[in-house]
Amino acid sequence: MFRKYLDDRQDANSFQGTGDASRDDEQGRDDGAVPRDPVSPRRTGRPSVTSRPEILAATRRLIDRDGWEKLTVRRLATELGIGTTTLYHHVRDKEDLLLLLLNEYAGQIPRPDLPRNPRRRIVVAATALHDALADWPWAAEVLTADGFVALMGEPALWTVEAIVDGAVDGGCTPEQAVEVFRGVWYYTVGEILVRARSARARADGTSRAPEEGFFGAVDPDRLPRLAALGDRWPQVAARDTYQDGLRALVDGLLRQAASRRS
Repeated sequence: MFRKYLDDRQDANSFQGTGDASRDDEQGRDDGAVPRDPVSPRRTGRPSVTSRPEILAATRRLIDRDGWEKLTVRRLATELGIGTTTLYHHVRDKEDLLLLLLNEYAGQIPRPDLPRNPRRRIVVAATALHDALADWPWAAEVLTADGFVALMGEPALWTVEAIVDGAVDGGCTPEQAVEVFRGVWYYTVGEILVRARSARARADGTSRAPEEGFFGAVDPDRLPRLAALGDRWPQVAARDTYQDGLRALVDGLLRQAASRRS
């Protein structure tokens, strides 16, 4: 979904949409860019809400309640008690809503003091990004498409700037610095998504991981290391080792960049 959006919507972080009927016809799919109705059902007794903060707050409520995949412009209009046509004067489609919300949220990530040491600067910036997304894991899932950086607003890009800046100060070329950021980003978003989905599966009872005998049934002659770990695997795997892994990854990426220059 976001792949096509990245190709077609490089100016997507504008808040005001045009609301063309032709655009709605082209994007009238169930992924959120629905054809506008003449009027969506209004909630009686509530005034029309069209301010940016209230639109974004309602979007957040829908995502927290139903998940970002089920967000649609029509559902948001119903949540706000306004017509779909009215909402299209403010946002162009589902992806526009998501980007607006992500930019708003990312711009509020607390900015820690960044160390002068390049390696530590990368680690601190990446940890700030990780901690923010861990509290809002659906955002990490939305941003898994390559090229998302081009769609984010300037206030949301300080972590990217800090990581790239640290890599350049650490001896990387600008191109190598982008590769460092990509490696850090893949590691960070992967860790967040695996943990978030595992926790969700456990909470809703859909987890397929056995509660007992995790590796107790494997053949110790063929898989001796796993058999030795046995039931201890889940406890070991659940440990929070993000920062240890991040530091090792950054060290390896910077060393690799240095070796490629020599």
